[in-house]
Amino acid sequence: MAEIVFFHHARGLTDGVKAFAQTLRDAGNVVHTPDLFDGLTFESIDDGVRHIHSLGTKVFAERSEAAISAFPSRVVYGGASFGVHAATTQILRHTGALGAFFLYEVPLPSWWGVEWPLNVPVQAHQAEFDPWRQPEVEAHFAETVPGSELYLYPASGHLFLDSDSADFDLEAAQLATQRILSFVAGLPNV
Repeated sequence: MAEIVFFHHARGLTDGVKAFAQTLRDAGNVVHTPDLFDGLTFESIDDGVRHIHSLGTKVFAERSEAAISAFPSRVVYGGASFGVHAATTQILRHTGALGAFFLYEVPLPSWWGVEWPLNVPVQAHQAEFDPWRQPEVEAHFAETVPGSELYLYPASGHLFLDSDSADFDLEAAQLATQRILSFVAGLPNV
């Protein structure tokens, strides 16, 4: 199948992130989950965001860059919320990404001053009633990222796919997971 680098959300490398990664492994993929927080996890997204701001985004950009140095260049990148930025940065800085999937947020390549690579297919999965949702960013993503797929789920929490979160929505999580597994299985794995 595929080799995947999956970056965690602002609560850290939670049991829910690990469980999702294991689901990807159980489908035959090799999955790496770099811990950008050095073992720290947080009870809330807000606590994690405060941690990110206290150290600065440059620290996490450096950590994500260091993390991928141990992996092959031909991988699928995944990111969950905060991790979307780490994954996108790697895709836009390095060649070789086979594809990408994003949970809880979408990136705009224009934030990096570039266009999305034409040969990197991408899926994004977002709860329709997520209080952190930015529909205008999603619309711009769909318009400017060639071949992108954006899926909305009738869920209200931000971390709807994280089984360790109060936001967890089983039905939405199962459908998103099924779509991600099908997407990854359809990518080249060279």
